[in-house]
Amino acid sequence: MLFFDKRPASREVQTRELWVYDYRTNVHKTLKTKRLTRADFDDFVNCYRERKESERFRCFKYDELAKRDKLNLDIFWLKDDSLEDIDSLPEPDVLAAEIVENLEAALEQFRSVSTELSGDPV
Repeated sequence: MLFFDKRPASREVQTRELWVYDYRTNVHKTLKTKRLTRADFDDFVNCYRERKESERFRCFKYDELAKRDKLNLDIFWLKDDSLEDIDSLPEPDVLAAEIVENLEAALEQFRSVSTELSGDPV
């Protein structure tokens, strides 16, 4: 999660540091069977309130960010456990089923948005 403050345009850098919470690495959620719950955000909320670095919550100074190629904010520092031990990856049929489930859920959501935007009754 990235948070920015909206401020008037300025020649001076206004963002001195960026706090980043990594909820991607080693967290496996799906849209239907392993949905996010409010409790999944408790660690983030605590970290954000305290503004103290932890395993998943880090602060990056502007100077560090400015050195990145095109100021790329695709920031990661945690090792993905599934990449270290290929033997621990789920079987291909399980991965394929999860991909199908996620695509079907996404398609269902896009259909809902499309229907709502077009004004057609469900």
